[in-house]
Amino acid sequence: MPLEEVTPRIRTFISESFLDGDPGGELTESTPLLEWEVLNSMNSALLLNFLREELRVDVPLSSITAANFRDIAAISKLVSSLMTVPAEGV
Repeated sequence: MPLEEVTPRIRTFISESFLDGDPGGELTESTPLLEWEVLNSMNSALLLNFLREELRVDVPLSSITAANFRDIAAISKLVSSLMTVPAEGV
């Protein structure tokens, strides 16, 4: 799935799940999710579950870093890169 399709799906999930639909329209690709405390431990777990269930991407533990989850652009880039990596043992 190209980055152009991944980004809006992640933005929509975060907006609807953690920001009551973002009525003020403040959520952008560069919104600092950790700094604004949008992603806490529970929300991060929910996001990882969404990525696994809806986008079919398992994020390795080593990739769960502040840099990779700082904003929607970083998350989208990570997810898109993981989608292009072939599964091991296939």
